[in-house]
Amino acid sequence: MDIIITKDKNNALLNRRELNLTVNFEGATPSRNDVKDKLAAMLTVPLGLVIVQNMENEFGKQELKVYVKIYEDEARMKQVEEAYVLERNKLPEPEVVEEEEAPAEEAAEETTEE
Repeated sequence: MDIIITKDKNNALLNRRELNLTVNFEGATPSRNDVKDKLAAMLTVPLGLVIVQNMENEFGKQELKVYVKIYEDEARMKQVEEAYVLERNKLPEPEVVEEEEAPAEEAAEETTEE
């Protein structure tokens, strides 16, 4: 996935940077989180302050037109952005893998009974 910044505007009134991007990709269309991860790493900004507002894909092209907002602080982002936009751009929660403890507990109970 290649990201090309076509427009970069600093919006001092809202304490954010507004970017128009062209994203070239192979295969399936990348998700919002994929674009956010790559852009945050590319610009060295915190992932939680990046909002992907709009992603448009033309039929038959391996190219996305993306509008992104990068805020300076989280308080201003929550003040300015709509609730549905914040929900849409919420970071995925890390998956917690629970180990199977039942067989180990059963084995411990069997040894104490003997």
